[in-house]
Amino acid sequence: MSGSPDQAAQAASGSSRRSLDGLRVIDLSRVLAGPLCTQMLADHGADVIKVEPPSGDETRTLGPPFNEAGDAAYFTAVNRGKRAIALDLAHVEGQRTLLHLLESADVLVENFIPGTMARWGLDYESVLASRFPRLIYCSISGFGTDGPLGGLPGYDAILQAMCGLMSINGDPASGPTRIGVPIVDHLTGYTAMSGILLALADRQRTGLGQRVEATLFDTALSLLVPHAANWMHSGRTPELLGSAHPNIAPYDKFACRDGLVFLGLLNDRQFQRFCEHVGLSSLLTDNRFATNALRLQHRAELRAEIEAVLASWSRDALCQELMREGVPVGPVNTVPEAFRQLHAQHRQMSVERPDYRGIGIPTRLSRTPGRPASTPPCYGQHTDEVLLEAGLSDRRLAELRDLGVLPRRRRK
Repeated sequence: MSGSPDQAAQAASGSSRRSLDGLRVIDLSRVLAGPLCTQMLADHGADVIKVEPPSGDETRTLGPPFNEAGDAAYFTAVNRGKRAIALDLAHVEGQRTLLHLLESADVLVENFIPGTMARWGLDYESVLASRFPRLIYCSISGFGTDGPLGGLPGYDAILQAMCGLMSINGDPASGPTRIGVPIVDHLTGYTAMSGILLALADRQRTGLGQRVEATLFDTALSLLVPHAANWMHSGRTPELLGSAHPNIAPYDKFACRDGLVFLGLLNDRQFQRFCEHVGLSSLLTDNRFATNALRLQHRAELRAEIEAVLASWSRDALCQELMREGVPVGPVNTVPEAFRQLHAQHRQMSVERPDYRGIGIPTRLSRTPGRPASTPPCYGQHTDEVLLEAGLSDRRLAELRDLGVLPRRRRK
């Protein structure tokens, strides 16, 4: 592995060491899945070099809101800790420059439409694998390279629709509904990172890199737990249940006097504690609700009983009291309310710096903890720094600029 000079010094001193210190990643990706994957690697110490085309990562434009540098808040959410260079890979000299960067790289991540890298003479199997045998090449795409949909572009919401996620999200009144976060992109980013870490573990034994593939299509289908298993075993097509669960009852949102809560009772013991606490002890002797299977059969009647009694409860009081009793329940918070929770602050899930605000790190390591990395870069901010570090001369940089290979500003 190789890395930036300050990372090498940090590793040598043994101070604040992170698990991926010394790993160098060339990030050719844009929008969400790829950048999220590489940001997570950066948070854990990797030296991530973000390579953007002349037009830049389009996520920089997906606002408002925008930050003081003119980049969309969306972009800042998945690009911290990276060094950014601007490089035109459609130009032969841009391709040669990338090959120069790969000489010191451990990982390359790209999410181009399949075939793009081959068109530029940068195909992994025929070019990069033999030239850089230790390189781990991670390809993120909508559908993969082959098959009936191979090579086609993919977007989160389209995959939610195609792969059945929308069909189980929403209620009969709303109809099939997109999940409110780009969940397919998010999980694809995590899937790609997992694949990279698996390949690194294998390289530790064999000395060889390999191709890692993550697709939105595969990821979206993998999210269908337990709905796919239910259908595979019963033959029944899953239906819209709103916030309810197909296998558990009561497992749904309910209205209190001053707001909504989500109640999730997975076993009979929790159901008993809940009923005794809120004044529904009569349900414990009602044969309709004796087991989870029976509660599922009588879901509507159970809901009516719970709704009637919770209407007089305060949301916060109910949640605090039931949680102390070991009954899983939580308030249905807004995004600001979620981050204002004392536990969110305790877990350091909000990053607050003079030049940056973002979400904290969800993965915790005891001996080599990650930390939220540096502020997301401006377009092309580190071009000279990175290429001079890679051995190119000032004269060569000037030549590449004259050729238009190293744009100074985003082209509209």
